[in-house]
Amino acid sequence: MNTEQDIMVENSVKKQTPAKKGNYRYRILALLFMATTINYMDRSIIGVLAPTLEKLFNWSKTDYATINIAFKSAYAIGMLSMGGIIDKFGTKIGYTLSIAIWSTFGMLHAALRPAFGLIGFILARFGLGIGEAGNFPAAVKTVAEWFPKKDRAFATGIFNAGSNVGAILAPIAVAAIVMEDGTNWQYAFLVTGVLSAIWVVLWLKVYKKPEENPHVNAEELAYIQQDELTMDEEEKAVTKLPWKKVIQLKQTWAFSIGKMTDGVWYFFMFWSGMFFTDRFGVSIKELGAALVIVYVMADLGSIGGGYLSRFFIDKGWTLNKARKISMLICALCILPVVFATTTDNQWIAACLIALASGGHQAWSANLFSVVSDTMPKEATASVVGFGGMVGAVTGMTIDFILGQVLDGSGSAAYFWMFLIAGCSYLTILGIIHLILPKLEMAKINQ
Repeated sequence: MNTEQDIMVENSVKKQTPAKKGNYRYRILALLFMATTINYMDRSIIGVLAPTLEKLFNWSKTDYATINIAFKSAYAIGMLSMGGIIDKFGTKIGYTLSIAIWSTFGMLHAALRPAFGLIGFILARFGLGIGEAGNFPAAVKTVAEWFPKKDRAFATGIFNAGSNVGAILAPIAVAAIVMEDGTNWQYAFLVTGVLSAIWVVLWLKVYKKPEENPHVNAEELAYIQQDELTMDEEEKAVTKLPWKKVIQLKQTWAFSIGKMTDGVWYFFMFWSGMFFTDRFGVSIKELGAALVIVYVMADLGSIGGGYLSRFFIDKGWTLNKARKISMLICALCILPVVFATTTDNQWIAACLIALASGGHQAWSANLFSVVSDTMPKEATASVVGFGGMVGAVTGMTIDFILGQVLDGSGSAAYFWMFLIAGCSYLTILGIIHLILPKLEMAKINQ
């Protein structure tokens, strides 16, 4: 039997042993990853089905470009507006509203018929764009609620990887469901609706703020809120800066010009299917395999891009040198895509586009870091939203011009688009360097 003294010693040891910190925040992160995966799967399906729908609905390239413009115009509007809605109603309701909107309009694609196909797709894509614009503001806000500053970049990288997973799943789902003649194309748009419904049930059941969640123990809550203990009253009182101040900063324009490369990413996402079909005459199964190669490489770039500049920083390089050399390496990886139209082998073309896609995602990871390197935290969301809008407008412009040129001169237009895509990153990096020779913090007079 234990003596009274033994029991006292045992109790003393128990008191001195720190309680184990919980990991409930990673369940929330898993839901963010799942939502981002559904988000990109939803938006990517039309790019895979584009050659099939072009025949079924008798679209011209201009028609398809108009449909893409509808999505991007809504996305641009949503990037500037959905963040305020999510801030007002909170992440639980705001995120649910966002995914409900995009899932509803995503499933409406399946109800469209040739008689009203063009107008119907334009309206469906517009609604999809408005809803999908809420994903990243909601996810970033959720990460801020559930992770301390030192873990937020890692957490953001994890959920952002879902974008490429969704883009990978889209061609796999289409190849599995849709027949060569286009039969069952409607079901491809319904799959994500089922996944969204499951997500909403899980989100509403699981999500509460950390301080209100019974599954978060005191140790995990203290870990999540550790930054609040070091904040002074001035930091806690900081509010969002007015647009008129943010828009005047050279750092805002450096980032926004960098985000013009989103137009190239949208080209890869929404026009690669058309390119492979027009250039190589691939079947829907072969197209699915080619796009999987592209997005697997994009996922590797997304994960690895953030580590590249960190590697250089650990070697003692300055932040300015590490970021810009990393972006230079990314730009050089994208450059070979100019040869995508010169090969007669579809798999070589797929590998060139895959390398460029991985380079873009790595570029994007470093470009987002430039915002936090140069902007005070109270302006970061505004700058990211403005840059996202510039990227969407660039994508709309490319859609409009490419659709017109493809209808007018045929598939030769792809050569010029891939040439622009390959060279634009080096050009834009040079412009960023001219605007910001050093990555200096912006000075804002409140």
